[in-house]
Amino acid sequence: MIPVGLPHFLVLSAILLVLGIFTMLTRKNAIAVLMGIELILNAANINFVAFTRYGAINFGGQMAAMFVIVIAACEAAVALAIVLNLYRRSQTINVNEANKLHD
Repeated sequence: MIPVGLPHFLVLSAILLVLGIFTMLTRKNAIAVLMGIELILNAANINFVAFTRYGAINFGGQMAAMFVIVIAACEAAVALAIVLNLYRRSQTINVNEANKLHD
């Protein structure tokens, strides 16, 4: 059995970060963009927890991860409310149509 070390967590975090950025840049669906943001935030959380576990300095990475989870939940709630308003006004959740809200 291969022991799991810091490089494994860093590779996983990097993959999640790249997938999140790719999702944010290529998708026009607002829900998919939100999912990309969540992937990026989870990549940061994995780094916080991994550096706390394997790092020489314990700087409270688990508390930082909890803070990021709370902020992500708040961000998702506000963003979903915006997406619902966008859908109610224009019957689409395409982010390219979002600039038409001021009409």
